[in-house]
Amino acid sequence: MATYDGVFDTLGLRAWCDASGNDGPMSMADLMARTGGDDAGAGSLRDLPFPSLDALHEACGAIPQSRDLTLGLEQGFLAIRDGLRIVIDPLTQPLSWMLSDMIWVMTSTPWWIVIPALLLLAFFVARSWKVVGFVAATLGLLAFIDHFEPAMETLAIIFVCAFICVLFGVPIGIAMSRSDRMQRIGIPILDMLQTLPPFVYLIPLIFLFSVTEPKLYGIAIILYAIVPVIRLTDLGIRLVDQSVVEAADAFGMTSRQKLFGVQIPLALPNIMAGVNQTIMMSLAMVVIASLVSAPGLGVLVLRGIRNLELGVGLVAGLGIVMIAILLDRVTKAALARVDASQSSR
Repeated sequence: MATYDGVFDTLGLRAWCDASGNDGPMSMADLMARTGGDDAGAGSLRDLPFPSLDALHEACGAIPQSRDLTLGLEQGFLAIRDGLRIVIDPLTQPLSWMLSDMIWVMTSTPWWIVIPALLLLAFFVARSWKVVGFVAATLGLLAFIDHFEPAMETLAIIFVCAFICVLFGVPIGIAMSRSDRMQRIGIPILDMLQTLPPFVYLIPLIFLFSVTEPKLYGIAIILYAIVPVIRLTDLGIRLVDQSVVEAADAFGMTSRQKLFGVQIPLALPNIMAGVNQTIMMSLAMVVIASLVSAPGLGVLVLRGIRNLELGVGLVAGLGIVMIAILLDRVTKAALARVDASQSSR
């Protein structure tokens, strides 16, 4: 006798339960309970199981099991997969082209062109010779240990994904800062994206796209990394001194002029901090995305884990750390420039 048989008997649902009995294969637990006799469900109060789906299913076959819930979710997703592909494929195909082209450019261009170009970019962003020297030393060391090409693949993915995160994240953050209703809608979504384990991002995407398509890991990286730039853009604009906003209104500024002439410039330090965090999170997700064919240093880390090649994994991990420090120093130098320009006004 199952533990909760009496509950369904008292409610008069026994006929409904028996009419919908489970005709599926019997689990090992059910088989052992049946061979144990009628006392299998009896016991002290301390042994009373929580009324979960499986426990209730033992007493009433009409109650679905936990495996039925997960199987139904999977079947429901597979039922709408083709329709989702028709909509999502054309929208995300440019992402595949951008990733493929950027990786090709970064890996096909000779090193004596790529390294100076990256140094010029670092100087343009940071305006610091110390940062440029650090970038040169980092790239030189990666090239010296023959990790230059996977490092360029990793940087290419980060450049594309971080650019798209900023391109979409900043307008979304601005919209949330100007609408309390949109903020109330957006905050739970951002909370979900921020707390969802990184590996879970890959599960539905594997069913939607081929593993060979760059958009698979590109979408996962963007969804994972876009949260900080949205949050800090929203926060930065909301933290702008209201007296400054009122002064802009007194001068007769339109809403557009006030946004681009007052609010965004004053919120730029927060926005740049969000960009920094987005880049760091993109790099973290690139390593995990190597599980679904994302190229770069993450592939070498994965190889070290799979083949138990300690040296390969450690050296590739060190390369990832160096790239993370490089990107962090460059973006923080840019943030310091923005802070200095704000304080000098």
